[in-house]
Amino acid sequence: MPSSAEQIRFTPDGYLAWEAQQPTRHEYLAGDIFAMTGTSLDHNRLALGLAARLLAHLQGSPCQVFMADVKVRVEAADAFFYPDLAVTCAPEDLRERQLIRAPVLIVEVLSPSTAGYDAGARFAAYRALPSLREYVLIDSERPRVDVFRRDASDHWVLWPYAAGDTVELPSLAFSVALEALYAPVRFGSDG
Repeated sequence: MPSSAEQIRFTPDGYLAWEAQQPTRHEYLAGDIFAMTGTSLDHNRLALGLAARLLAHLQGSPCQVFMADVKVRVEAADAFFYPDLAVTCAPEDLRERQLIRAPVLIVEVLSPSTAGYDAGARFAAYRALPSLREYVLIDSERPRVDVFRRDASDHWVLWPYAAGDTVELPSLAFSVALEALYAPVRFGSDG
């Protein structure tokens, strides 16, 4: 979980105004703000590699992929998050300047310090987004991807992927071999 910043309570509008003036990113949850921590090189390699593939795949479509500096607003949870990647196809999102509200896909690259939060409380908040079709957790420590997919009954179903698998994201008619996704990662090094 991100570390707590100063103990100041904010309204959503107050947070947005304050955050726009900050040199570092902060997430917002029900009036509290949390400083975002840095990431490893492998974390960045995984997010950037997937973003590049999605960007190429979505070219010419009404959907756009956004990286870590774009906030996702989850009104039902009174939250603003900075996911590693988010894809939206909503015209109203594409007219926004600071945030998106209707992503179809959210991706988090797991860090040892945030994995529990990303799979738990953060996912609980994201599930409140009616537009969200898939939530992807990419392990930065070993080749493993968990895709949570909303089914026709509005239930979330886990689709785990491991070595030799091809990760499928039907929400975007996209797939990538797990080995290709992890090709730039240097497990066991300082990166």
